[in-house]
Amino acid sequence: QVQLVESGGGLVQPGGSLRLSCAASGSIFSIYSVGWYRQAPGKPREHVATITRTTTTNYAASVKARFTISRDNAKKMVYLQMNSLKPEDTAVYYCTLWGDNQYWGQGTQVTVSS
Repeated sequence: QVQLVESGGGLVQPGGSLRLSCAASGSIFSIYSVGWYRQAPGKPREHVATITRTTTTNYAASVKARFTISRDNAKKMVYLQMNSLKPEDTAVYYCTLWGDNQYWGQGTQVTVSS
């Protein structure tokens, strides 16, 4: 059974930065692709970034060049460094892992506002 726990969300001003973390347990973490999604109020959940077991990355066009996804297989951690944040980045951010099923964390709120 895979468990994912996100942390690092909060309130930040436009132009600021945040780093989200996701701790995984209960799986052979290094062989799976992991990623981040987000969901704003009244909108569907959308893909933000993915990193494969070979560290190939993929980003949504809206966050490319501002966000960076990374992983530490030894610690079973996934990170999302978010820079130059905009109000439209406000959402609940979810960590996900593609194993025998797709697993989700509980989410962490990110609010970008002055």
